[in-house]
Amino acid sequence: MNIKITKIKEIQVDLPVIYLAEKEEDLKNVFFSPAEFEYIKNQASDKKTNIKINSYPKWSYIQWVNTEKEQHIVKEKLRRAAGKLYSDIKTNKHSKILVVDLCNNTEYTLAFTEGLALSHYQFLKYYSKPEEKENHLEEILIYNTLVDDKQISELNILVESVYSTKDLVNEPVSFLNAEQLSLEIEKLGKKAGFEVEVFNKKKIESLKMNGLLAVNKGSVDPPTFTILTWKPENAVNKKPFVLVGKGVVYDTGGLNIKTGNYMDTMKSDMAGAAAVAGTIHSITKAKIPVYVIGLIPATDNRPNGNAYASDDIITMHNGTTVEVKNTDAEGRLILADALSFAKNYNPELVIDLATLTGSAHAAIGDLGIVAMSNVKDNQFEQLKVSGNNVYERIVEFPLWEEYDEMLKSDIADIKNLGAREAGAITAAKFLEHFTYYQWIHLDIAGSAFLTKQDNYRGIGATAVGVRLLFDFFNSKL
Repeated sequence: MNIKITKIKEIQVDLPVIYLAEKEEDLKNVFFSPAEFEYIKNQASDKKTNIKINSYPKWSYIQWVNTEKEQHIVKEKLRRAAGKLYSDIKTNKHSKILVVDLCNNTEYTLAFTEGLALSHYQFLKYYSKPEEKENHLEEILIYNTLVDDKQISELNILVESVYSTKDLVNEPVSFLNAEQLSLEIEKLGKKAGFEVEVFNKKKIESLKMNGLLAVNKGSVDPPTFTILTWKPENAVNKKPFVLVGKGVVYDTGGLNIKTGNYMDTMKSDMAGAAAVAGTIHSITKAKIPVYVIGLIPATDNRPNGNAYASDDIITMHNGTTVEVKNTDAEGRLILADALSFAKNYNPELVIDLATLTGSAHAAIGDLGIVAMSNVKDNQFEQLKVSGNNVYERIVEFPLWEEYDEMLKSDIADIKNLGAREAGAITAAKFLEHFTYYQWIHLDIAGSAFLTKQDNYRGIGATAVGVRLLFDFFNSKL
């Protein structure tokens, strides 16, 4: 199912080919018969539709490029055009496809190719006969003299990392409990070259990570706390960037159990953790010289046995006491322990990724990421630029101090739930209480998992955050 992207120096005339063109004149040096040129001319009036030509036994596709929009919008339209065209590639059972850029634009070629490669992803592990459903495409060839080998290598790495991240999120909890998640991250570390250390329950207890332990009380499986480290000798930063990922491998809501179909897709409540693992996998394999640490607290949240309950008081890793008002607000509890632990690294910047609130999903749907930040320099703005570049766009919400009032408790330092309004913001305000450094919070609840097919993003896990952070760290060079 893996896909390989390769640059070639000469056009292979026997392959099915996709031409990227802005106008008809771009095709003047392409060998088409007079009848085919006439057909292209007749079809070219509608530049919104690609053209398909079956010159038996060879297929040719013409993808028009509209450059009137901003660059990041043009690139996203090309990714989505590739996703749409992939259905023809699948139907025609092409094992190889050649992309020829007649616009002579590196960014357009890479964006289109990325859309094709991401559209190829499948999660077939649990089919009894996966070979019957497997896509035929094995390789995408690129003909563009401006694209260099480093760009091809990075695109291959990024696609592989997105696939690995999606695989983790798509796994059911019957396989991927907290311990298995740590094992899978260890496998990624060995493959890519980053270090992995896993804290077991006894170690977590010794660190007094009682937020993580409280959420885990209803589970028969122990929690884990996984540390991922990529520290190249030529790192451009002395103080590390720390990524924190929410690793709730399944969320029933605990004693405040989810009703109706709200428990559906809750295997994806560890998408933040998977994104952290996928990001560090990508920057390690690409040998990007940035010092990055990942922190992943992991457990499931169930109502069994001695499960934690509303009105419980938890003394967190940093000593803060928390009054529990809702056991379905569990993600912020395990993240809080990780965020306070991150202080040990004296970080340059901490970014957490979490499927944290339905409020974020309700606010912007599945089209972007809700974010909040206390950053004083331009790093949040740089992250927004990366969000546009890869079209994982960031919408900033405020962290006004008035929202702290909603988290005041009568019997503890803070409570884990605010009012019905501004739920995404009060969740972030809770997390802010455990930060001592520059910090960005990314609530990916809306865009982490899709219940219907959406072009190159697919269905199920989207791996949101991986492409965003890969671009962000690449911009540090």
